[in-house]
Amino acid sequence: MLTLTDTATMVVKEIVDRSGGPDGTGLRINAEDPAGTEFAVEIVPTPEESDAIVEQAGARVYLGENAAVALSDKTLDASVSPDGRVAFDVVPQQV
Repeated sequence: MLTLTDTATMVVKEIVDRSGGPDGTGLRINAEDPAGTEFAVEIVPTPEESDAIVEQAGARVYLGENAAVALSDKTLDASVSPDGRVAFDVVPQQV
């Protein structure tokens, strides 16, 4: 299952909190196919019925079926540039 670094957890929580959505709002990640390397990311108020749910220290990430397969052994990391732009990186999980 996808894990989040501490930085990614903080960034996801901040992005979701700033969206002003209702309780349960999260960051949803999906892919066109299970082998995908390109992902769509959006803020959604609730997961879709088939989404896998990753909750870590208050951050909620919803994974579409294809993204859940593609990211099953990955870690989501994030960085914030000095001008406030967020970049997410997907890296192999540390064993």
